Amino acid sequence: MSRSYISKALREQVAAEARHRCGFCLTSSSIIGSPMEIDHIIPESLGGLTERENLWLACSLCNEHKGNRIAAFDPHTGETVRIFDPRRQAWPDHFSWSAAGDQIIGKTPTGRATVVAVRLNRAELVEARRGWVIAGWHPPKD
Repeated sequence: MSRSYISKALREQVAAEARHRCGFCLTSSSIIGSPMEIDHIIPESLGGLTERENLWLACSLCNEHKGNRIAAFDPHTGETVRIFDPRRQAWPDHFSWSAAGDQIIGKTPTGRATVVAVRLNRAELVEARRGWVIAGWHPPKD
């Protein structure tokens, strides 16, 4: 949770830039019917500032699992790498959807480490995605 005040205007700007979707799992706020949180890409506890360039949208569970980390372990290489930065990196460069559209596949060390660290394929979310796929709401087309 942020220790710094984030104005309504800044929250709205960040949400619009993120297209009202979590920067990690790409879940839309309109699907879950719950407000997204503002994530500090570099957490305040690590010196990150509360300014537009360091903020992005995240669902509450992705934000909770990310916590105050900026790096995580890549299960394939054994290296510690930076967690995905949704403001500066393109999601499709690091991730893809499984054939069924219900799981996120990490394509790079950053992607793989983020999938594990942020728990992007947590059981409840994968199950929800299956329903969203049937409804035609998922995966995102862009």
